[in-house]
Amino acid sequence: MPQKPRSFLSSKPIPGRERLIVALDVPDTGRARELVRQLGDSVHFYKIGLELFMAGGYFELAQWLAEQGKKVFVDLKFFDVPETVASAVRQLERIGPAFATIHGNDAMLRAGAREKRGVGILAVTALTSLDQADMEDLGFRANIRDVVLSRARRALEAGCDGVVSSGLEASDLREELGERFLIVTPGIRPGANDSGDDQKRAVNVEEAFGKGADYIVVGRPITAAADPRSEADRIQGIIRDLFPEEQD
Repeated sequence: MPQKPRSFLSSKPIPGRERLIVALDVPDTGRARELVRQLGDSVHFYKIGLELFMAGGYFELAQWLAEQGKKVFVDLKFFDVPETVASAVRQLERIGPAFATIHGNDAMLRAGAREKRGVGILAVTALTSLDQADMEDLGFRANIRDVVLSRARRALEAGCDGVVSSGLEASDLREELGERFLIVTPGIRPGANDSGDDQKRAVNVEEAFGKGADYIVVGRPITAAADPRSEADRIQGIIRDLFPEEQD
């Protein structure tokens, strides 16, 4: 008889409503603010990334989100010489985000972690838009699982608070490295993965949390939905069922 997969459901004291992070991957801050208003109290945590950074008004948006009582995840994947990464992380203190990402080597991770000042530093392991063939094109000869485990182990040794990882590797991370760090899982597809989607290593909400994610990041399934608030509420309902003791 097949053995039931082990559950790694998060036991960290995180408010259930904050376990959903919505990615504001939209063309401008006006559209971002419109979405936040539309989503209202159904979403309490937002990720803002490169598209909005290049659109202008990024830091003003981060401050506005904080004024609305929202938590902010700065996803700029810092990658530069260590002292520049350290300076960039130090600059975040004025907007006080909950998380920021670094996508670099050990020295960059150590430099960023040294200057975090209350910001949770997350190391990017392997993008969920990459599959094994993509990794080989980039020069990695190991399989994705081994790359993710290696990068996560080194990130924790460097002082990072957690990692960004596909749900496909989350259970391996928990099995090998325990519960002492955060796993933030993007590439969430609540239903079937749409044809042509650029997320190659996706999981659904239940799978992500069951494999050990502490937070999930959801973008287009909510922001491009016919009714974004209804879709956010639906996902929050799944989270309430998984973490009933964490509800306000």
